[in-house]
Amino acid sequence: MTRIVGVLIFPDFQLLDAAGPATAFDVSARLTTPPAYRLQMLARAAGPVKSSSGVTLMAESFPDPRLLDTLIVAGGGGTREVVNCEATLGFIREAAEAARRVASVCTGAFLLAATGLLDGRLATTHWRLAGSLARSYPKVTVAPDRIFVRDGQIWTSAGITAGIDLALALIAEDLGEAVAKRTAQELVVYHRRPGGQSQFSALLELDRSGGRFGPLLAWARERLCEPLPVERLSDRAAMSSRHFARAFVAETGVTPAKAVERLRLEIARECVEAGSDPIDRVAAATGFGDAERMRRAFIRAFGQPPQTLRRAARQSRPGTRSAQDPEKAVGIYVDPDARRASQADAGAAHDPANQPMTIARQDQAAVAQASDRSAACSSTV
Repeated sequence: MTRIVGVLIFPDFQLLDAAGPATAFDVSARLTTPPAYRLQMLARAAGPVKSSSGVTLMAESFPDPRLLDTLIVAGGGGTREVVNCEATLGFIREAAEAARRVASVCTGAFLLAATGLLDGRLATTHWRLAGSLARSYPKVTVAPDRIFVRDGQIWTSAGITAGIDLALALIAEDLGEAVAKRTAQELVVYHRRPGGQSQFSALLELDRSGGRFGPLLAWARERLCEPLPVERLSDRAAMSSRHFARAFVAETGVTPAKAVERLRLEIARECVEAGSDPIDRVAAATGFGDAERMRRAFIRAFGQPPQTLRRAARQSRPGTRSAQDPEKAVGIYVDPDARRASQADAGAAHDPANQPMTIARQDQAAVAQASDRSAACSSTV
């Protein structure tokens, strides 16, 4: 049976949000006889649709949603306009009723949220806009560090390239893990990538507006092993504690305490994944004080304890073979009945056992950089 997969696009969509999943489905279709999928680019009006990069794709007009097996909603800057397009939102609602499943990539989650489909559900989007999604749609429970989330028939993914991870998970559900693995190999991507979205600079994200607290955050990042209460930070900023706390939240979107924790988490995670020092020593060196406090912070931020992330990092290094459960991924699958989020173990995020691996010069450089980071963490501790 050939399944029809529709990819919804609109003016100023993000090209890779559409092209990434479409390519994954195209590759997997070529691995099956008859082809498992037929792709359709869909838009409110048939014809050329220009992406944010200027590249144009040809789209068909919205079909009868009953013909679709899967609808994937792309993201991009154009979602700001499309979120107010009732014709598009109405089609998404109809597809959710008629098709087997509906998914979004990146900021496509905002369109799903605008239809009400995410109300009471767990969802994710690009890490930079996770807070905006949560504030704009308070009925949605946002998981900011997940690569993708499945809640019943509704799937959402993180930013841009995460659409490929989402597509591979959908392919695995339809055709099995073996086809999904072969598809990933053809695409030269991880079958199950290690780590979540929090592989970005906390300092950069907190200081995204280039505001007045950037130097303070940089100063704090160099002193994470020291106590950094609000009073000390406000003194450094030459402000009263109360005024500092209000101004800091207004500019960064988080409290000073949460900002310091995020800076500590970033350094601690790098030390955990790249180094070999005991977890309690990493906790002490990054200001958490003890391993249990750091463990709780890791679970809140990344959904996994430090030991799990360390195992996943080791297994994903070039030349490492993993034979763990292939169905486990850096994602969340929500039981539609019990509504319980079960987090997948990232320890099986990478499975290179089915293909030979040679470390090229670029890979050797990456390994060397990882070794340098490990040494830096060790010297810090």
